[in-house]
Amino acid sequence: MFDIEIKQIESAAEPNNGTFLQTPFWCEFKARHGWTYRRFLINAKLPAEYAENDEHAFEKSFELAVLNRSIAKNAFSIAYIPLMPELPFECTPPDVIDEAFDEEGVSIINQEIVTPETQTIEFVWFLNDIAKALKPLLPKNTIAIRFDPNVVFFSPEERDDFNHGMKIVSFADRIHIKKSKVDIQPPDSTLVDLTVSEDEILARMHQKWRYNIRLSERKGVIVHKYSGKSLNMSEKIDKFYELTKETNARDGNSSHAKSYYLDLIKSSAEELAAGKDVPEINLYIAEHEGDEIASIMTLFSHDESIYLYGASSNNKRNLMPNHLLQWTAMKDAKAYGSRYYDMYGMPPEGKDENHPMHGLYMFKANFGGLNIHRPGSWDFPLKASYGLYRCAENLRAFWHKKVIKKFKGR
Repeated sequence: MFDIEIKQIESAAEPNNGTFLQTPFWCEFKARHGWTYRRFLINAKLPAEYAENDEHAFEKSFELAVLNRSIAKNAFSIAYIPLMPELPFECTPPDVIDEAFDEEGVSIINQEIVTPETQTIEFVWFLNDIAKALKPLLPKNTIAIRFDPNVVFFSPEERDDFNHGMKIVSFADRIHIKKSKVDIQPPDSTLVDLTVSEDEILARMHQKWRYNIRLSERKGVIVHKYSGKSLNMSEKIDKFYELTKETNARDGNSSHAKSYYLDLIKSSAEELAAGKDVPEINLYIAEHEGDEIASIMTLFSHDESIYLYGASSNNKRNLMPNHLLQWTAMKDAKAYGSRYYDMYGMPPEGKDENHPMHGLYMFKANFGGLNIHRPGSWDFPLKASYGLYRCAENLRAFWHKKVIKKFKGR
């Protein structure tokens, strides 16, 4: 359906804009930890036979970073495209849609309404045509291209309907795109708007969360901020990693190696010191009477700020250090110029009080952000061996997320 022109490029036009996962900084960091990456410039056109008139004419150019991870001693690899592409056509603004129909559902405006659902067919073909154009430019042992599309919904039901529609289109049009059962990036999150005043940000929080922030300050919790150029950074990363291990033992999760976190924060500071426009990585540690009791690591870029990683001690949790940490980071992100603070992952079903991750859901949701839901990972198989990989990946996910956690009573 789409004519795709693609060429490999060496640098990004806007290195610190858009999703951090597509920035050269992040891709080069991942390349030091088991990945390779390539950057492409893509020009997509809709052929004339698909455009009914000039209004439907379409041409779009964008950059795309593709990460590759080798598996089984380089026997094969997976190409991964984080949070790209976006929908080919711009959607109608929500406020226009709200006013587009009368009480009986009849359209009262003279324009076409464009939503993610109305372009499901085009989006499936968009992924298909991008994947086919990329294939000859990727390593020969690549068995699949995994997309994490940057398509946002405001309810999990809308997202699920969109994914169901993509499956139907893929089947009907014989396009081999499959929904992965394993999502690389968290498809569900909540975004705190930083474009309003600090008072407005606080006002949007649950009143208990405002109280917890004040409580933490009143009880003497102090938050310290560290960057990669801090003289005692290695010592502070040691503490962060110690808290991470304590958190993992409590929650049954896993984490990166300590060197991963140290490289991330130091490389950001080094590139900023060299005058490069890259995301800013910071480490925050909450301290009370000499005890370092909680910590988070954040990323600030021009468009977004991200709560990347967090850890806390089993001691003094009643002092609510995590609430103060998040509020401190939000204020700093606002001062930096980020438009929103992404809590980066939450279980959409966690609103149910009986859900095992209800506490995590409430902690993040009660900061007053807007809950968003993305489609998750979609795979375009390139080789028959992808089927075996998919089975092995599903079994591994089942073992870690179901069996082990159930065995540990979680």
